[in-house]
Amino acid sequence: MAIKIDKKITGYNVVKPEDKVAATPVAAAPKEPRQAEVIQMHESVERPETLVGSTFKVKSPLFEHALYVTINDIVLNAGTPHEQRRPFEIFINSKNMDHFQWIVALTRILSAVFRKGGDVTFIVEELKAVFDPRGGYFKSGGVYMPSIVAEIGAVIEQHMKNIGMIHDPEMDDATRKLIAEKRAAYEQAGAKKNTDVSAAASAKGEINDSGFPPGATLCQKCNTQALVLMDGCQTCLNCGYSKCG
Repeated sequence: MAIKIDKKITGYNVVKPEDKVAATPVAAAPKEPRQAEVIQMHESVERPETLVGSTFKVKSPLFEHALYVTINDIVLNAGTPHEQRRPFEIFINSKNMDHFQWIVALTRILSAVFRKGGDVTFIVEELKAVFDPRGGYFKSGGVYMPSIVAEIGAVIEQHMKNIGMIHDPEMDDATRKLIAEKRAAYEQAGAKKNTDVSAAASAKGEINDSGFPPGATLCQKCNTQALVLMDGCQTCLNCGYSKCG
């Protein structure tokens, strides 16, 4: 279609078909509700002035003095439904200065891993797998610790459980009932024998203060001195593990 121009042309502009579509007014899209900004743990998160934490006492026969392990947490997304605590730094103090060098190195590396963010629970298994060439020891309760580093790993595991980072698999009622039945049967069948063994162990200073029979051996699954021989099969009276399945 021809259009007659009566005025002087002072300028021009080429309009493409897609430009006409873009110029067509469109109803404004409804704005989405603003979501809360979720802060994730990463290495650039600055240390706040105040941190919350816990201190654990570790008493090992390998050390003359106790170790005091302090783990401080940073609180992310405080006051929101996404609030969570994450380990931020760790310190280990003791009167024993013989191992000061490796303790400082360990705490610095662990603190750096904590600040890195992500899933840091792998640290627990790595530390608990460290064995002392001189041999391990039993904690109160009959739990075997292969080294002092492994016990530090157990302390970190307990702290992570306390703040909800690690969850223990729940034992079902049937397993609890089975363990109770097996323990009662074992104690009833060998009451006299256990008494004699307990008396002998007491005289030698070898009493098992875990509450399990004195003749119990170490369970490879839960590291507790609670494995007894029942019906020709080694059975753990703590976690229910059985070598016979």
